[in-house]
Amino acid sequence: MQHLISLLIILIPLFIGFCIPTPARVVNWLNYGLAWLVYLILFLIGLSLAQEPDLGAQLANISLTVAVLFVCLIAANLLIFIWFDRRYPWRLNRQQQTGQSGNTSIMGSLKQVGCLLAGLIAGNYLSFDWLGSPLAAVNKALIILLLLVGMQLRSSGITLHQVFLNRRGVICAGLFTLASLLGGLLFALIMDVSVSKGLALSSGYGWYSLSSIIMSQAYGAVWGSIAMFNDLAREFFALIFIPVLMRRYPTTAVSVGGATSLDFTLPVIQSSGGITAVPVAISFGFIVNITSPVLMVFFSSLQF
Repeated sequence: MQHLISLLIILIPLFIGFCIPTPARVVNWLNYGLAWLVYLILFLIGLSLAQEPDLGAQLANISLTVAVLFVCLIAANLLIFIWFDRRYPWRLNRQQQTGQSGNTSIMGSLKQVGCLLAGLIAGNYLSFDWLGSPLAAVNKALIILLLLVGMQLRSSGITLHQVFLNRRGVICAGLFTLASLLGGLLFALIMDVSVSKGLALSSGYGWYSLSSIIMSQAYGAVWGSIAMFNDLAREFFALIFIPVLMRRYPTTAVSVGGATSLDFTLPVIQSSGGITAVPVAISFGFIVNITSPVLMVFFSSLQF
């Protein structure tokens, strides 16, 4: 019953937001508010992490765990999608488009890491007793975050009809889910953690703000930080390697960003793959954005 409640807490505000029409003049304010809410959530997670006992002694283990998780997930992703690109080639019209630069996106990622570190430092040197439990505050922020994400998806002009009629986008989302689960299973075997935890961590799909919250709720702030740094590493990897992969393996290039293919890495996909790559990226990104929270909550509620 508890995991069903958690799933409803994730899905209800997301779908309510998707059903709310958002006037064009409000979209910029929506994006601005969502960005600042992500900064706040990461700061609060940093505060929660600061309360962990013997955090200094755990940092080396956190770094190792993030590295192993990231390598397992990216390796599985690349192997499956490079095979798919070779088996079912995709010809793109690579007319260059103007868009947000990769450097700008990387700076955004660095700001988010800075918010987590700021919360960690503040939690060590300042008193936040008035706040109560940082994770309780994060839970409230999560509902607002999902509502705004749903509104953002609606404001992009995407319809479910368009999303699920893009055959390559749907196949890409299915293969990505399979690759992530295989990577999570491999991680669980290597690091000797429960399979359900490995699968839950592998379902973040690059959505670091959400994965850090759900993993913190399920397993504590240390695992929440591991999920966040792993998903941020995916974003960094995607921003750097999408243009390289797009030359020979365009479907692989779209997939490496995971959930960020709908927002942060979409400009890089468009500039390196041309306008014909955008519909697939949007369809793929939309589907994995919907499935990611469902799978994270589902797997984190299991014990095996």
